[in-house]
Amino acid sequence: MSESNHAENPDTSWREEYWKRNLRLMAILLAIWFTVSFVFGILLVEQLNEIVIAGFPLGFWFAQQGSIYVFVLLILIYAKRMDRLDVEYGVDERDQNGDRS
Repeated sequence: MSESNHAENPDTSWREEYWKRNLRLMAILLAIWFTVSFVFGILLVEQLNEIVIAGFPLGFWFAQQGSIYVFVLLILIYAKRMDRLDVEYGVDERDQNGDRS
């Protein structure tokens, strides 16, 4: 490969790895959210309602509030993990002082 071809075609294999890790993280987090919101909140609601915590059936709690709390928590986890992934691959948006630009 000549010098000019190498300059025109830089190595971008890191982008594929970055994207694969991003997709893997999203798939895991979406699977957790699906389990909490659909499986616990809809499919297993009758079985979970037999467990009562603080006067509320557990299935009702998952259906009404639990899936929302878990969703917000998963958003925070995703943001934190992606921030670390961005730093690892050198695509973060921080300057030399560590401040966001």
